[in-house]
Amino acid sequence: MAVRTEEDIVASRQKVRLLAQQLKFSLVDQTKMITAASELSRNTVVHGGGGHMRWEILEQGLKRGLRLVFEDNGPGIPDLKLALTDGWTSGGGMGLGLPGSKRLVHEFDVQSTPGQGTSVSITRWK
Repeated sequence: MAVRTEEDIVASRQKVRLLAQQLKFSLVDQTKMITAASELSRNTVVHGGGGHMRWEILEQGLKRGLRLVFEDNGPGIPDLKLALTDGWTSGGGMGLGLPGSKRLVHEFDVQSTPGQGTSVSITRWK
């Protein structure tokens, strides 16, 4: 789904809520995944110039999970280590986006190339 506008950020949260409910995530786990998706959607729009969110329902034995991938073709992140530091911000915000999202999920991966864009993948298991 496209993530280019404020309305798309809201739509991404709604989609993640629906997917988490379908997976029968607890209310706490739903909230964690929705919060992470909201932060990453906002980053995609504000810092990446827009992009898209993909999702995948995962099954691993008896475990089920939800993977979200946020991708953009924006300027990329020049210093990933710095961007993953609590409190650091490139845009005057609170600096909780990437590190905060990382704490809310079980699996977190960022790939970014300056001048080519960023891909952030998050997974939460039930």
